[in-house]
Amino acid sequence: MSIGRLAYIVPAIAAVAVVCIAEYAVLRTGLLRRPSYWASIVIVLGFQIPVDGWLTRLDAPIVRYNPDHILGARFPWDIPVEDFLFGFALVTAALLCWERARQRQEEARS
Repeated sequence: MSIGRLAYIVPAIAAVAVVCIAEYAVLRTGLLRRPSYWASIVIVLGFQIPVDGWLTRLDAPIVRYNPDHILGARFPWDIPVEDFLFGFALVTAALLCWERARQRQEEARS
């Protein structure tokens, strides 16, 4: 595997790792253990798949990825697998920040 192939997957994996480490080592909100969090991820995927699929479809792409910079695995509807990792990291980071702010607000009220 060439260095170029790692240009998108390494940051995608790193983003997921940073978000998970932030939760388990710093924030400790308990968000990732809640069924409601995982239900929200399913809802996000329900929107991400058709939109991302439309944007990245190989027959008429709006967004083009350098094929030398992605793994090449695409599913469903031609979505690069790396997009799911970035999506997970982005949504999870936002929810973690929101949850931590809510917890701090509750602590301040006590």
